[in-house]
Amino acid sequence: MPRPKAPKGVPRPITDEQLRNLLDLRMHRRTRVMILLAAFAGLRVHEIAKIRGEDVDPMARALRVTGKGNVTAELPLHPLLVEAARGMPRRGWWFPGNSRRAGQPILSRSVADLIGDAMDRAGIPGGTAHRLRHWYGTKLVNSGTDLRTTQTLMRHAQLNTTAIYVQVANPKHAEAINRLGVTGDENE
Repeated sequence: MPRPKAPKGVPRPITDEQLRNLLDLRMHRRTRVMILLAAFAGLRVHEIAKIRGEDVDPMARALRVTGKGNVTAELPLHPLLVEAARGMPRRGWWFPGNSRRAGQPILSRSVADLIGDAMDRAGIPGGTAHRLRHWYGTKLVNSGTDLRTTQTLMRHAQLNTTAIYVQVANPKHAEAINRLGVTGDENE
């Protein structure tokens, strides 16, 4: 008998300040690009590992990603990623594996380790690449992006997976509650 799925927890995105501190660190260009792909395109580590120059079109500001279930999606490129793409190979793996894996991309685990190490150096407790993806999803929802668009950008198969980003603390929630009144006067 299959086990029931555990309930999904609330995402734990890093803060804007933590992201700024992370991006202010000195690091290898490839590590910075990995971080930018996680934070500004919402890519998972296995998606980052398999990015090729052919997947990126800086002129069209587009990124082709093959994600879970071998589903391919085209995403818009954030301006920081357009700039980063200029310093990356136009053909072949952006993050090639080591000499023992010639012709293969870097391992997903290596991407996670590189990003995690950078987050440790930035003083981000519990820093993982996935927390950058959570930052991306949370920023989309908090900036007013509708859930369907957020679902598409995050490449979620189910809308309820995207809906967890609504649960993250948002100052607009408190503002909305503060506007409630019993007399119908919204200034009450």
